[in-house]
Amino acid sequence: MSGHHHGQSGHEHHTEARPSSSRRLGIALGLTASFMVVEVVAGIMTGSLALLSDAGHMLTDAGALGLALWAQALGRRPRSERKTFGYRRAEILAAAANGIVLGITAIAVIVEAIRRLGAPPPVAGFPMLVVASAGLLLNLASAWVLSRGKGDDLNLRAAAAHVAADAAGSVAAIVAAALILLFGWRLADPITSVAISVLILFGTWRLLRDSTNVLMESVPAGIDIAVLESLARQTPGVRDVHDLHVWSIVGDAPVITAHVVIEAGAHGVEVARDVGRRIEERVGRCHVTVQPETPPPGERLVPASGLVRPP
Repeated sequence: MSGHHHGQSGHEHHTEARPSSSRRLGIALGLTASFMVVEVVAGIMTGSLALLSDAGHMLTDAGALGLALWAQALGRRPRSERKTFGYRRAEILAAAANGIVLGITAIAVIVEAIRRLGAPPPVAGFPMLVVASAGLLLNLASAWVLSRGKGDDLNLRAAAAHVAADAAGSVAAIVAAALILLFGWRLADPITSVAISVLILFGTWRLLRDSTNVLMESVPAGIDIAVLESLARQTPGVRDVHDLHVWSIVGDAPVITAHVVIEAGAHGVEVARDVGRRIEERVGRCHVTVQPETPPPGERLVPASGLVRPP
């Protein structure tokens, strides 16, 4: 027998995407993608590399919003006999591919900016200022639309934080345009472009790091497996713990499994339920499965920590 437990919000497969969340994500994605095209055209017409690099940053934003929408669409698809977790891991694969493309784009912008440092071309400062200011307003509007969603919708909250951070790219372009208009300092454009690209690279590195951790089924950040093992061991009726594993499917609610060896006379189902409850109280929203066992006679047990426990 096994104890099967669900965390505070249950084991969520997101089989029903919230219409309001999808609508808000769609509005933000439409605004961001549309203005990204405007920035590309304006960057080419004004000769501003800062606007082009900020368009690359908005591409990051659009990609994140698109992935959020895609994840909700995939969440509606039922699991199959061959895909027992459904199609949710596709989001991680897409995020990793998106991060690689964005990283290459940011490096290309940095190379071009370094080339321009030696002989910066003329830049139309006023149009650049107008477009960058409009971009800042759009980022703030998108963040507002997303923040008006459900307070417990982690998907919306993460997207809103991402959009708000992208407003920094527009601020950098505004500063460059102001320096060009006030002092005729052409170097402000390539220098600002490098700053925006570095911001993109930082976000790309975090995206690839988090995607790789999920794909490698690493322990999610903020979870101390030694603490969970200790909680399980301290549960009445537990003699030992082994095969304790913690991972996540798409980086959200962690999945936790453990085998507990019960004391003589203890009720396996009740002990497993108590272990699951303690882990849930410690971790929060999660999916816990606990397998109770009786120890084979005379067998030395290997605890989850990898240390051999004295007989």
